[in-house]
Amino acid sequence: MTDYQESSAPPGRAREGRLGRRLRLTSLRIRLIAVFAVVALTAAVSASGIAYWLNRDAVLKRAQDSALNDFRDSLTRNVTDMPLKPSCDDLRALARVVASPQPWLNYQVVVVDPAHPDCTASSNPARFSVDRVPERLRTTVSTPRPLVNGNDFRYHLYWQRTILDGEPFVVGGTRIVPTGPTAYMFKSLSDERTDLNTLAWSLGIATLLALVGSALLAQGASATVLRPVKRLGEAARRLGQGHLDTRLEVGGADELADVARTFNSTAEALAAQVEELSARESASRRFVADMSHELRTPLTAMTAVTDILEDEADSLDPMIEPAVRLVVSETRRLSDLVENLMEVTRFDAGTAKLVADDMDIADLIMSCIDGRAWYDAVELDAPRGVVARVDPRRLDVVFANLIGNALKHGGSPVVVRVRAEQAPADAWAGGPHPSRQLVVEVQDSGPGIREDVLPHVFDRFYKADKGRARSEGSGLGLSIAMENARIHGGTITVANAPAKPDGTPGGAVFTLTLPMAPDDTEPPDPDGEDPPGGPEGPCGPDRQDGSSTGGAEHGGGNAGAPGTERSGP
Repeated sequence: MTDYQESSAPPGRAREGRLGRRLRLTSLRIRLIAVFAVVALTAAVSASGIAYWLNRDAVLKRAQDSALNDFRDSLTRNVTDMPLKPSCDDLRALARVVASPQPWLNYQVVVVDPAHPDCTASSNPARFSVDRVPERLRTTVSTPRPLVNGNDFRYHLYWQRTILDGEPFVVGGTRIVPTGPTAYMFKSLSDERTDLNTLAWSLGIATLLALVGSALLAQGASATVLRPVKRLGEAARRLGQGHLDTRLEVGGADELADVARTFNSTAEALAAQVEELSARESASRRFVADMSHELRTPLTAMTAVTDILEDEADSLDPMIEPAVRLVVSETRRLSDLVENLMEVTRFDAGTAKLVADDMDIADLIMSCIDGRAWYDAVELDAPRGVVARVDPRRLDVVFANLIGNALKHGGSPVVVRVRAEQAPADAWAGGPHPSRQLVVEVQDSGPGIREDVLPHVFDRFYKADKGRARSEGSGLGLSIAMENARIHGGTITVANAPAKPDGTPGGAVFTLTLPMAPDDTEPPDPDGEDPPGGPEGPCGPDRQDGSSTGGAEHGGGNAGAPGTERSGP
C-alpha cells in the first residue's frame, strides 16, 4: 500500500473543520468495517450452517442406524423362541428381552398383537405404550407391500423421528411375522441433541470470533487506505485555500500513487495558470492606473478651457454654441470616468484607505441633499442621534450614488429611511461582532428593476439597456458605492418593494447596511490621494475640474444630479 505525506505542514484549522473531517472519515471507516463484517458474517454463518447440518445428519443417522440394526438383530434372535400363539406374558417377555441392554443404545420396546388387544407388552410400561407411536408410522408398518420389483418381503422396518414429552426420539416398527405381533422401538436422542447443541455453541463462538477478527482486519485495512486519502483531502483543502505550493510526497506504483501524482501535476498546472493570470491582472491594473494618471494632466487643462468656453457660450456664434457645449459635457464626462477608474484601481490594489470618525448619519444625508439641491425631490426619515463610525467622504459617495440614481432612473419622490437596529448573530462573520448596525434604505417611485437585472446591478460597466451605450452613466457608480460599503465592513442590497394598495409599483429599494463601529479603520494617509468627493468635505460642491462628488456623471437638474449612476432600466 502506498503511503505519502504533504510536503508542507498544514496550517491551523477551525474546530468545525476538524470535526467535520473526523466524522466523514469515521463514516467511511464504519462503512468499510461493516462491509468486512457482513462478508465475514455471511461466510462464517454459511460455513457453520453447512457444518452443523452435515454433522447433525451424521450424528442422528449413526444413532438411529445403530439402534434400528440392533433392534432388528435382537428381534431375529429372540422371535424363534416364541410360540405360534403367544400369550400376553410371552409378549411382555419378548419386549423385555428385545429391549437394548447396552447403555449406549438405550432403547425401549413395545409389542402388540391383534389377538390380545388389551395386553400392554412394554419394556417400560410406565412411559411407553403403543399409543405413543405416531399414527402415520403405525399405518405404514401394518400395510403390506406387494412382492414385485425385487421386493421379497411384505413387511419392512420403518422409522420416524418425533418429540415425546419434549424429548427427541426415533421410533421404529415392524411386523414380526405376517400373522404375528408387531414390535416398536423407542430410542431417545437426548444425548445426540446435547452433542449437537454443544456443536452449535462452538460454531456460534467461532462465528463471533470470525466477526471480531474481520472487524479488526477492516480497521487495519481502513487505516491503511484512509491515511493517504485523508492527506490527499487535506492537501486539496489547502490548495483550495490558496496555498498553491502544496504538494504530496509519492511512493509506490498503485492507484493511490497515481492519484497523488495527478494531484501534484494538477496543482503545478493550476499554480502556473494562477501566476499567469495574476501577472496579467496586475499588468491590467497598472495599465489602467497609469493611463488614468497620464490622462489627468491633459484633462485638467482641458477642463479649465471648457470652463472658460462654458462661461462664454452665450456670446458665441449660435452655429458653434452646440458644439462647444458638447465638448464641455464630454470633457467633464471623460474626467469623471478617469476619476472612477482611478478609484476602481485603488480598490483592486487594496490601497483604498478608510478615514473614519463618529458622525451623525442624519447630518451627513442632509448635507448631501443640500449640496445637490435635492430639497423638493427627497423625503428624509432620519432621526437625530444615530451616530456611527464612518468615513464621511466615502459615505458621501454611497449616498450620492444611491439617491441620485433613484432620482435619475426611478423618479421622485425618493424616500430615505435611517434606523439603527440589533445586528443578527451571523451578520458580521468576518470580524468582531457589533451589537448594533446601521440601515439606510433609499426607495424611489419608479417601476422597479427587472428581475433579470437585479443580480447585475452592482457589476462594473453593466447597463440594463444595451441600446443606451452612449448614456451618461459609465456603469461604475454603483460598483464604487458597493466597494465603499464593503470597506466599512458593510454591504448594499437591492430589491423591488411590494406594490402599493392602488396597484402601482412600489419602486426599487437599495439598502445600505453598516456596522455601527467598523474594526478596520485606518488613520489618514498624508501621502495618499483624497477619495472621490473632493477636498471640500462630505457632500460638498462639485470640484473645480468639473467632476462631480462621488465620481459619477454630471448633469443638470434632479434627474441628472452629480454622483448618480445605476445599471437599472
